[in-house]
Amino acid sequence: MNRAAGVFTSWLVSHYPDPSRPVVVMAGTGNNGGDGVAVARLLHDAQFAAKLAVCDFGSRHSSDFDQQMTFLPAEITPVTLSNTATAAGFLKGLPENTLFIDALFGTGLNRPLDGEWAALVELLNAHPGEMVSIDIPSGLLADQSTPGGSVIRADRVFSFESPKRAFFFPENEPYTGKWEFGSIGLHADFPAITESAFYYTTGDDARKLEKTRTMFSHKGTHGHALIIAGSYGKMGAAVLASRACLRAGAGLLTTHAPRCGYVVMQTAVPEAMYSPDHRAQYLSDIPDLDHFSAVGVGPGIGQSPETARALEKLLCQCHIPLLLDADALNLLAVNRDWFDLLPENTIMTPHPKEFERLFGKTSDNFARNELQREMAQRYRTVIVLKGAYTAVALPDGTCWFNSTGNPAMATAGAGDVLTGIITGLLAQGYTPGEAARLGVWAHGSAGDRAVEKTGRKSLIASDLVEWYRQYFSDTP
Repeated sequence: MNRAAGVFTSWLVSHYPDPSRPVVVMAGTGNNGGDGVAVARLLHDAQFAAKLAVCDFGSRHSSDFDQQMTFLPAEITPVTLSNTATAAGFLKGLPENTLFIDALFGTGLNRPLDGEWAALVELLNAHPGEMVSIDIPSGLLADQSTPGGSVIRADRVFSFESPKRAFFFPENEPYTGKWEFGSIGLHADFPAITESAFYYTTGDDARKLEKTRTMFSHKGTHGHALIIAGSYGKMGAAVLASRACLRAGAGLLTTHAPRCGYVVMQTAVPEAMYSPDHRAQYLSDIPDLDHFSAVGVGPGIGQSPETARALEKLLCQCHIPLLLDADALNLLAVNRDWFDLLPENTIMTPHPKEFERLFGKTSDNFARNELQREMAQRYRTVIVLKGAYTAVALPDGTCWFNSTGNPAMATAGAGDVLTGIITGLLAQGYTPGEAARLGVWAHGSAGDRAVEKTGRKSLIASDLVEWYRQYFSDTP
């Protein structure tokens, strides 16, 4: 507890260095409250004039909380709040620029707050001061949906050792604000011996996945990718996916598209070989797969009956790593018997509405994540659910949340770029799980670099391709 309080306090002081600002630690009487008492002591040691308000609504204390109270120096006189009436009076006298430290409840909470605690949370949320939560916003359930109920609306959260699952779902964005996490000095073996189905892909994880190139490698040793994409009016999807595939490092690329795409592809992506379909405006067949090492299909292909038959043929004949995106997923959703045709380890990259069409609606995002993991295991596939903190569910039941990306990437064509990058990685011999995790991370990293130049409203999908170039030029 003292280590946790020390790490939190160091982080807090680095973000809020002004010791003259009013600081109030709102502590419960459990272990999270014990963290708060220790933080109040450490802030005092750092010359901050921090007040400690102990919210003792139930007279039940953890032993660690009581011990922390004995460590308080004589200069700190805690204010005891026994109900919401006393809390309201206390809060009313605080300046508008007060920095609150939320240490009411931690991850041990297993039900929504109600009664006096819920009323206290609403009082705190109504105060104009800034709120920082220790480990998790009070009232927020870490591993299940928090229906209704009162939850602290934190401006910042510092979480211990690892993020909480609740941080990755949009329904909780109003409560988590900007969150960070840091180690509190647990044993180095802790991650290895702790069972969990949930992981967080960081830059270090991504770099461990990357393959290096030998001096005597050549284009033939880096795979021959096949992109099946485009239709009349949607050849841009084929261009974006193809350019991203090449930027990802595929040694060779063939793009199969309707004949209307001939001039477009040969001009916009001269590095790619062009495979013309029999039809002029939409796809009706697939090329012989024997020459390819991976295939990505779906961006801009439409849903014509002939395209549907071509996709079914692909599912029946595919013997190489396969990625399905966009209209390939929409066609799969209306031809549900095709699920039995999916080759093992097929990668699917739906956005939330495509996921809903494929697998059905869910009551909340926790339930959707459970359904995602269940479907990945049932069909032995990799399901990449796109969005903030894109979640990659693997056939072994694990789920990897992504650490990169930003709201500027919510733009037309960004998904086509992701299709290209993952297909390019598959072609080079990455396993489907590796390609999905590394591709998603690199996609978000490119977006994070690009947005520094474009701003959040001006980023377009082509920028992602160019910043992929920068990303891959920095790696072996």
